[in-house]
Amino acid sequence: MSRIAVVTSSPPMAEGGHMVIARELRRALRDAGHDAHIIVTPQNRFGRQASAYVATWLTDLGASERPIDQVISLRYPSYAVRHSRHVCWLNHTMREYYDLWDRFSASLSPQGLAKERVRRLLIHTADRYLLTRNVTRLFVQSKTIQQRLSMWPTLRSTVLYPPAPKRPYRCEEYGDEILLVSRLTRLKRADLLVRALATSTARGLRAVIAGEGEERAALERLASEIGVANRVRFTGTLSEEQLIAELARCRAVCFPTYQEDFGFVTVEAFASRKAVVTCTDSGGPAELVQDGVNGFLTAPAPESLASALRHLVDDPSLAERFGSAAYEASAKLTWPETVKQLIVQ
Repeated sequence: MSRIAVVTSSPPMAEGGHMVIARELRRALRDAGHDAHIIVTPQNRFGRQASAYVATWLTDLGASERPIDQVISLRYPSYAVRHSRHVCWLNHTMREYYDLWDRFSASLSPQGLAKERVRRLLIHTADRYLLTRNVTRLFVQSKTIQQRLSMWPTLRSTVLYPPAPKRPYRCEEYGDEILLVSRLTRLKRADLLVRALATSTARGLRAVIAGEGEERAALERLASEIGVANRVRFTGTLSEEQLIAELARCRAVCFPTYQEDFGFVTVEAFASRKAVVTCTDSGGPAELVQDGVNGFLTAPAPESLASALRHLVDDPSLAERFGSAAYEASAKLTWPETVKQLIVQ
């Protein structure tokens, strides 16, 4: 039995997919007979990122009072911890300085842009060093994440998709509602689903939007303004039992996010025998969805999304057939195999 530290970062009092992965990895490691624990490192706000990197770098887990046999780190800057057996299973780097740089920098003043360019250079330099020199082996959780690091040809990584969390998923029926589960932020693009419902193609279609976030009020206003409020059910945050029940009863899952690192909802839908409709620029979900096999890949436009959803709602047998293929795809991703990959022999 090995004593393993699962190391990740998290904003204070925040809950997201990164913490779900950390807890699921800890559980899987314990199921495999290891003594696994989660260590959460700092993630400071903009302007103070350097202090988070330094504090994490000064965390030498190889010198702990009780010996730690291996470290598995996840999101930035947790991979700055030091240990001689250090595997990184990367969620994501600080996206504002990578794939979201153009969007982020466009909002800055000239003075602010100058400062952030310096920070971007420093963070890139630190990440390159840490991911090549500070870790024994690097895994990434999607090809999308791998592509963000392609600027460094010497950096070698292996794609290792996370399986669905260990939950009692089931399929009760292929009901008449399309389910979207996400934090409601701009990058998740839930407005595409709301706007799709307003198209003539999607006339009569119903949707459930589950989650909280800064965009919820705007989404509710949008639904009211374009006349689909009576066909959208906003549930807020779901408990685990409620999530499983919604997945069990929906017709399919819609996840039109932008350049998602991975997106747990995709594999959770698959485990529930439900097809997923996502977009060609959705990142991780678009890697898992095979167009016309276990879901649809559409252009990130309301009419395109509406057309795909119409097919699934009008043809229950298609939704069931896609759902079966989705389940077969999810069965290939298992936590025991994931643990085998991540353990340093």
